Amino acid sequence: MRIQDTLQTAHRAIRSHRMRSALTMLGIVIGVGSVVLMVSVGRSFERYILDQVESFSSHLIEVYPTGFEKFGRTLDSVTMSDYEAIAKLTTVENVAPVIFIGEKVTYAAEEMSPMVFGTFPGFFQNYGLKLDRGRLLTDQDIAAARSVAVLAFQTSQDLFGQREPIGERIRIGSRFYTVIGVMQSVGSALLQDLDKPVYVPFTTARAQTGQKNPTYMSMKSTVDDDLAIEDITVLLRQRHEIVNPDNDFDKDDFRVRSAAQATQIVATVGVGLTAFIGLIAGISLVVGGIGIMNIMLVSVTERTKEIGLRKALGARKHDILLQFLFEAVSLTMIGGLIGMIGGASLGALLAAIASKFIGNVPFVISWSALIAAIIMAFATGLVFGIVPARKASNLSPMEAIRWDR
Repeated sequence: MRIQDTLQTAHRAIRSHRMRSALTMLGIVIGVGSVVLMVSVGRSFERYILDQVESFSSHLIEVYPTGFEKFGRTLDSVTMSDYEAIAKLTTVENVAPVIFIGEKVTYAAEEMSPMVFGTFPGFFQNYGLKLDRGRLLTDQDIAAARSVAVLAFQTSQDLFGQREPIGERIRIGSRFYTVIGVMQSVGSALLQDLDKPVYVPFTTARAQTGQKNPTYMSMKSTVDDDLAIEDITVLLRQRHEIVNPDNDFDKDDFRVRSAAQATQIVATVGVGLTAFIGLIAGISLVVGGIGIMNIMLVSVTERTKEIGLRKALGARKHDILLQFLFEAVSLTMIGGLIGMIGGASLGALLAAIASKFIGNVPFVISWSALIAAIIMAFATGLVFGIVPARKASNLSPMEAIRWDR
């Protein structure tokens, strides 16, 4: 029997039971769709986070006390004298300590609670922040502890609307500040809205809060990031009298991180998370495959007489095997294609929705996931279709013809 006749017979069988075929494919559609959707969503958010990290100025390094990441620990382990020592290193520049002011910002009847950074002029360059109008903080503002403030784009809009904020006075807590500049809009980064903060001189924030030491410090490396991090680590261990020959970070009372390290960590976690969620989603393919096998076994039973007639007319054992195997593979492949289109479309929709809330989330379609999904669908049809196909091919022609349901 020609292979073409076998394929046509299989197609007719699928078309003659359209509703059953559609329901049978549903498990494969959900399985493949889940794989494509979950992997694409994982890749999209990985790309989103990496884009946010890379949006910072290159060679960014941050130093902060362990209390910043471990609740209950002191925030005074990194001091102003540490800042002065780090600023003398030749491997870093633009060292900018930061103090947070946890007070509300008000102007007339408008009131907000943005992050208020007390910092140095180098902070803006470290994070790649650009001025829209007015001016940035200067060394003179720091030296004189002036009550001046630079507003992020959205905060300026929320407080002043269409009114020009330069020269206006806002209140942070109980202290008044003169607005001297407005930053360009930069959107969100790492799920934080960078269009909301307010920036004031470090010395002014220090006087207002009474906090002696910085919450953390930012800077840029002038050479290789790893060399700068090593210099800072050695310096602080010497200053804090920390004996740590094994380089055990848990013994340190500070942390040094670079944007490049954050990128590597996110990429590593992203790969592992994508593989994990892809594996979980792939389990549904097994469920779909079981459904395929179950329906095909029922189909073999229903079509026993047909099988007998075909064998009596000259169909060989492998013709019957190929017919039922092809039916199973066709169901999984069609379901796989529908699942791919559905999963990719839903992933693109979710990325578009997320972009409206947390900034631009690029939709990343994983071609490797698409190829893997098709291979998995094909393999599912083969694996779960072989048992019904073998059962059909092993039927005796005489027994099949005499079959009476």
